[in-house]
Amino acid sequence: MRLCAVSSARAFVAAIIVILCSPTALAGAVNDEALMAPRPARLLSSYRLFADAGKQQPSEAVVPYDLQVPLFTDYAQKYRFVYVPAGAAATYDDTEAFDFPVGSVLVKTFAYPADLRAPSEAVRLIETRLLIHTDKGWNAWTYIWNEEQTDAVLKVAGKVVPVNFTDKAGTLQSINYIVPNKNQCKGCHSFNRVVTPIGPKARNLNKDFDYGAGPRNQLDKWHDLGLLSGLPASRDWPSVPHVEDTSASLDRRARAYLDVNCAHCHRLEGPGSTSGLFLTYSEKNPTAWGYKKRPVAAGRGSGGLTYDIEPGDADASILHYRMVSTDPGVMMPEVGRTLVDAEGLELIRNWVEQME
Repeated sequence: MRLCAVSSARAFVAAIIVILCSPTALAGAVNDEALMAPRPARLLSSYRLFADAGKQQPSEAVVPYDLQVPLFTDYAQKYRFVYVPAGAAATYDDTEAFDFPVGSVLVKTFAYPADLRAPSEAVRLIETRLLIHTDKGWNAWTYIWNEEQTDAVLKVAGKVVPVNFTDKAGTLQSINYIVPNKNQCKGCHSFNRVVTPIGPKARNLNKDFDYGAGPRNQLDKWHDLGLLSGLPASRDWPSVPHVEDTSASLDRRARAYLDVNCAHCHRLEGPGSTSGLFLTYSEKNPTAWGYKKRPVAAGRGSGGLTYDIEPGDADASILHYRMVSTDPGVMMPEVGRTLVDAEGLELIRNWVEQME
């Protein structure tokens, strides 16, 4: 009887080990070991960030989020997620991106529906970018989705992907979507020459998001989930308006747009600091925005124009000139687009035109 009991116990333990080590059992658990490995995984699925990657359904510990004002990337649709390891939390910051603990990951998938007027139909996933916080700092890795839309493969050198979609005006667009290389990722995510997140700032996260049980403010939700520490009272949360919210002033909407699309470089701590053009939302000096400011360096980028912003005349303003261009040697931002952001351009044009 004793031998039978021991044999049964061993069989039971062996069965439990098999179950615990099976892919199904681990499907809901993020692979922290792969995230912290010295080399990136070849396949996105190795990190187990998604319960259903093709449908962009995150694993249990991975939280979706959105930004009040997103960065323009050739009209790509974006799915954003954050993962913070168990028992840890990001630290709130009133102005900059939150301070995320080691082991955290910011996930952003770029995709195109066949028709922008039907954003949830016939969606093609193009790439997923990961910002992984290791004990040596943030690492940026890009994964390109396969034709079957079942997994994405690491691509350090970047790639050009042909993409077709119908825009909101009903016009068919055919573009060469540019997946950035690792150095380009570092260039945009540079803060005092250190790679750092850009998007998850309090002012951009201070908005409602539907988590499945109805809309909820994201800052509140992150705090309740234990992802965020140091959150002040809601009356003290900074905010920016959505660029299409006409109840907000034109000045605030334009500044919010420039803050997200330009200020990661054009700020004192960014790669564009030598230009003297500082476009962060908190900047108070109009000259730093470009108002009657002469460019530091002339050349093709200035278009022969005199001021970054010529008040009341967008066509005479370098800021507008560079936004309307798709010439790689002239356009701003320098990476992340091959098309003109028509809506963003109209916003900035109207902002400049009403200046005195």
